[in-house]
Amino acid sequence: MRLTRKRLCSILIALYCLFSIYAAYHVFFGRRRRTQDASLRGLRKGAAPARERRGREQSTLRSEEWNPWEEDEKNEQKHRLQILNKSTKEKKDFHVQIWGKAAIGLYLWEHIFEGLLEPTDVTAQRREGNLVVGRTHYSFITGPAVVPGYFSVDENNVVLVLNGREKAKVFYATQWLLYAQNLVQTQKLKHLAVVLLGNEHCNNEWINQFLKRNGGSVELLFIIYDSPWINNMDVFQWPLGVATYRNFPVVEANWSMLHNERPYLCNFVGTIYENSSRQALMNILKQDGNDKLCWVSAREQWQPQETNESLKNYQDALRQSDLTLCPAGVNTECYRIYEACSYGSVPVVEDVMTAGSCGNSSVYHNAPLQLLKSMNAPFIFIKNWKELPAILEKEKTIILQEKIQRRKRLLHWYQYFKAELKMRFINIVESSFLKNNKG
Repeated sequence: MRLTRKRLCSILIALYCLFSIYAAYHVFFGRRRRTQDASLRGLRKGAAPARERRGREQSTLRSEEWNPWEEDEKNEQKHRLQILNKSTKEKKDFHVQIWGKAAIGLYLWEHIFEGLLEPTDVTAQRREGNLVVGRTHYSFITGPAVVPGYFSVDENNVVLVLNGREKAKVFYATQWLLYAQNLVQTQKLKHLAVVLLGNEHCNNEWINQFLKRNGGSVELLFIIYDSPWINNMDVFQWPLGVATYRNFPVVEANWSMLHNERPYLCNFVGTIYENSSRQALMNILKQDGNDKLCWVSAREQWQPQETNESLKNYQDALRQSDLTLCPAGVNTECYRIYEACSYGSVPVVEDVMTAGSCGNSSVYHNAPLQLLKSMNAPFIFIKNWKELPAILEKEKTIILQEKIQRRKRLLHWYQYFKAELKMRFINIVESSFLKNNKG
């Protein structure tokens, strides 16, 4: 009996020791394992948003791809950031405010600068945005509530975005320029630049009096259309962009946009003016039956505003067509060119000069569309719509893989185009305003 008790006690002591060792293992080693597991789970959760961010910038890349130079790239990026931070600390901050009093201001802010606006409601009385580029703080204000004398002037460096296309718009733009000029004269503003939607015939003489070289206050003028005034000193060409006044959105490229077969060879959605090249275009499409292979939606009267349905139909036409036909209107440059680029649909552009005073300048000698041509736009340029049937016949022979590569080239070029314009704009504004600060 005594022996049995002794054996039982030994067994209990042995079990107790085993339990103690097991408990000690979990205390000292289990915690580390749980931490590692949690880190792995966190990385897996964080990987999806990271891939989404990269996908926005480069839709054709995948985050799972191994990069043998990843460590070198990280070190190089870290070095660049250190240099940028050092130079930023050594220099004073610079502030520029953009007053958006024409719809083209939204193309500048949302498409070129990739800035956001609050509130997101496009009908809001006042919308604002802020971003920092290098050492410069940019702010943007727009909306019906932004009226001369009824809003606070927060910065002394201003870019004013105006519409000078028609007589009524010129009157409105002149009131803004007189207001801004008074602010400069009373030293509430130091520097003033203007982004102008010019007249489609390039008749913009009304703004001459406001240029600094003529005794006015406008140091820099960024003007839309092929104005002969462009000299790249104080007058610069600016793109028309997309029709933001019709709520054309910022388009994000995705896999299907690049890789899907598109059911239509081409598209044209627009107004047909009597005795215009657009009428000739329609006749040529009908002659060869290509209007059945293209998305064609023609109307006889121009409509300034889109309904939700008409905007969706237009976007579908761009998305589902390999080519977008871009006949000249009052001016050769049209919103359709940039809207087609947004969807990877190659613009077929009628490369002809229209009536008026537009043309070559001292720095450009290839009008029309000098800015686009100078940046090697990958478009199809034609002089006459009689060339179209041959283009469409060739299009029928192109395999999908070649079309995918062409879409990638167009979308990459358009991203480069906007990024290059952003840097040009920033460099021009900052160098001019800062130089004059020193003077």
